[in-house]
This record gives sequence, C-alpha cells and structure tokens, in this order.
Amino acid sequence: MMLNESGRDLEEAISQAMANPELGLQCLQAADAQDSLMDFIDIAWPVLEPGTKFVSGTVVEVIAEHLEAVAKGKIRRLLINVPPGCMKSLGTDVFWPAWLWGPQNRPDKRFVAWSYAEDLTVRDNKKMRRLIQSEEYRKFWGDRFELTGDQNAKKLFENSSMGFKLAAGIHGQGTGHRGDFLVIDDPHNVKKAESELIRNDVLHFFTEVLPTRVNNKDSAIVVIMQRVHENDVSGHILANDLGYDHLCLPMEYESDHPFPSKTALGFKDWRTKEGELLWPERFDLEQIEELKKVLRSWGGDYAVAGQLQQRPVPRGGGMFKRKDLIIVDSAPEVGMECRGWDLAASDDHGAYTVGLKMLRHPQHGYFITDVARGQWSAGQVERNLLKAAEDDGRACWQSLPQDPGQSGKSQKRTLANLLSGFKVHFSPETGSKPDRARPWAAQAEAGNVHLVKGPWNEELIRELTVFPNSTFKDQADAGSRAFAFLSSKKPKNPGAAPRAA
Repeated sequence: MMLNESGRDLEEAISQAMANPELGLQCLQAADAQDSLMDFIDIAWPVLEPGTKFVSGTVVEVIAEHLEAVAKGKIRRLLINVPPGCMKSLGTDVFWPAWLWGPQNRPDKRFVAWSYAEDLTVRDNKKMRRLIQSEEYRKFWGDRFELTGDQNAKKLFENSSMGFKLAAGIHGQGTGHRGDFLVIDDPHNVKKAESELIRNDVLHFFTEVLPTRVNNKDSAIVVIMQRVHENDVSGHILANDLGYDHLCLPMEYESDHPFPSKTALGFKDWRTKEGELLWPERFDLEQIEELKKVLRSWGGDYAVAGQLQQRPVPRGGGMFKRKDLIIVDSAPEVGMECRGWDLAASDDHGAYTVGLKMLRHPQHGYFITDVARGQWSAGQVERNLLKAAEDDGRACWQSLPQDPGQSGKSQKRTLANLLSGFKVHFSPETGSKPDRARPWAAQAEAGNVHLVKGPWNEELIRELTVFPNSTFKDQADAGSRAFAFLSSKKPKNPGAAPRAA
C-alpha cells in the first residue's frame, strides 16, 4: 500500500495492522518517516547495508534534525564539521534526498552534490538510485515519482516530477546545472590540503562558482566536512561570516573549543564532561586511541586536531604553544638586535610583508620587541623598510632574504643602497618554513622566547599557534630569520632580567 496523506489511507493502515501485524508495523514506521529523517534512515538502512546493524547515536540524530530544518526552509546555509565515520555522506547525499523525494513527497526538488573527487559523489548517487528503486522504498512511496528512461545514469538521474540528482567533482562537471539543494561533501582532499595552490582552487570554486548554481533565493547549501587547514572552506566561511549556521561536533568534547556550534535551532553540545565521546555506541575510547595513533604517525597532532577535533590546530597550539609565548612589560636594555624581514610585494589580498624585531640576551633568552606588518606594494615595502631601520637605529641588524638568480642580485643591490649606513645582512632561504621555525619553536617551548607587550601581540600569537596550518606564515618566517641570525652570533653586555607583564 502506498502511503498518502489522506485519512482513508491512515484507516487502511490501521485495518491492515489488525490483519497483518508485521505489515501494519511497517506501515506505521513509514508513516512516521514522513516527518522524521531518522525514522526513514532506520527503514532504509537495511536496503543499503543488509549485513550491518544500524547503530543510532545522538550525533546522527542532531545532523538529521538540522537537515530537516534545511528541508523546511528554517536554515538556508548549513556548515557541518564532523569526524570521519559519522554517516556524513550517507546522511546528506543518499538518505536525505531520498527522504525528500519519497516520504516528504517533494520529488520536484533538484540536488547537486560536489566533492573533491567526482567518483565519491557518483558512489553516493548509485546508492541513492539503488535505494529509491528498491522494493521496500517503492512499496510505500512508489506512486510519488518514476525515474525517467531518457536520463537515468549514475552521474545524473531525473524523475517524472522534473527533480534530479547530479553527482559532480569540484574540478569537473556540475557547473551547468542549478539545484534547490546543493551539497558540498568534503571539498578538500586531506592528502593535498597543505597545498596552498589546491586550497585556493577549491576556495575559488566555493566563492565564485557555487553561489551561481542555486535555483532561487530559497535554495539551500549544505557543507559537510572535516577540518584540514585554517584556510579551508570551513575556515573561509567562519572568518568571513558568510551567514552559515554552524554545527561543530568534535570527536571528544572540549568545553573551550574555538568554534562552538551556532545554529538557528539553538543547538548546544549535549556533552558536559571533558573528553566525552561523540558516538560511543560506535567508536569507543580504544578505537579512538588507535585511530589517533595512526593519524599521528604521519600527520602528527595536526591530523588529530583537524580530522577528529574539528580545529585546524591542536588544543593549546601547534609547533608554538600559547602558554610558551610569554608576554613581558619590557626587554633588557642591552643585547644584540635584529629585525628579520619576510618580503612580499603585494597589496590587498596577498601575503604580508613583515619585519619582526628580536633581541637576544645571553642570560634571559630572546625578546620580540616589535612587528611591522602590512600588505604593501613594492614602493610601500621600500618606504616602510627604511622607516623601520631608522626607528631601530644603526645598532640593529636588518636581515633580508635574497632570492636566487639575477633578479635576487638586483634586489639585493637596491635594498643595500636603500639601507646604506645601517647594518644589513642578506641570505637565501633554505629548507621549508616549518623547518626554519623549529629551532626557535624549541626555544619557546623551553621558556626562552618573550613578547614585549604591544598591540601586535595577539595577531602574532594567533599566527604562531596555528602555524604551519595558518593562512599567513609571514610573521613566523620573519621570526625564523631574526632568530637564525641572532643564534649564530654571540651577544655582549648582559643586562637586567625583564619584568613579567
């Protein structure tokens, strides 16, 4: 019996329940599924996973509740950060659209789904098509639509009510179709997330292609992913306040998580104890510890922080820990000084040019006393470089990177002439940015790096504690240069100890 919304059908369901209890129970469950995505998943699960028992959990219920809110128009933009294994693909790209077409009786709705790889969304398209063509699904909702014969492929299938489901890759097809519901499932490949070029390509798609693919002002976008970098799609959404409701579900509860959930449903994490597990019915502590060990074996604490805890940097900091960056009122009056520079001739949206001034004291360690920072053009870089040198005085070294080749030699001559009369040091950059930063990160961990109180403190700390997953790395690089220069020299004239802020 097909389930419609009339009272007669409800009477028939009750009548059949009396005659055939098993069928009647199925009919009642199907009736519940008309308004509950979770009830639908319970019914549909055996179709796709016949050999595996469905294990429910609060995390699945919460995601389902928010997808229902999207379907009802209460939420138009939804960002979900969730660890692997929490049914994000099955839930958003298989069960949810099948629920809208069938139990919700909205087969006219059009879905377009993207992922970093097209074969992932094609996989989910095949699962959804298998589900809606199954005997179990057709038994209750088969009268609501038919799949059309002329467009019934694994990448794109349509129904008799003009609804369709399209599977696309961010770097492939899909830009020619518009949807009522757009699903972005894992836009970043974890293995390539460290590549700025690839991340920027994904962000270009998200900001300039995706918004043009909505059907109308009522269309909805759902982004569901794990965190991979500070400047991933989630980071871009949050940093730019793009109007998304944010559902953040770390594997282990953190009361001070930097990105708590904020949704129109007023959701707050149901957990209250530090370290409380997200889905203990499926992932117990032993499994999670084993997973952490594997993740750390290659990606370190950053992999655990991003994929499990939904933060781009470990709690307390990454290579640099917040607790290790000590703020003091003043630096010693004597010691060797160097301002390390990281140059970038750019304006507006490019990298920053940074000059970080550091003092080394033989007894009390290293002191960051000033940071000059800006998105400057080539001309502005030279003017600010000269001004900083004049402010620092002739005793302070100015250490600058020298690019290889003839252009680097030409720039060296130009800057040397500009800074005539000042102590100037040039050297090429060698090794990766993280490798260059490790020596002074080790000194910070040992309690030997101090920040003199200033308006630049918080921005520097924010970058260092996220480094090397930070969007910008210019301050870290300038600090690495200043530290490398000072650590290779022997400072003179020890002075008094600094006073803590």
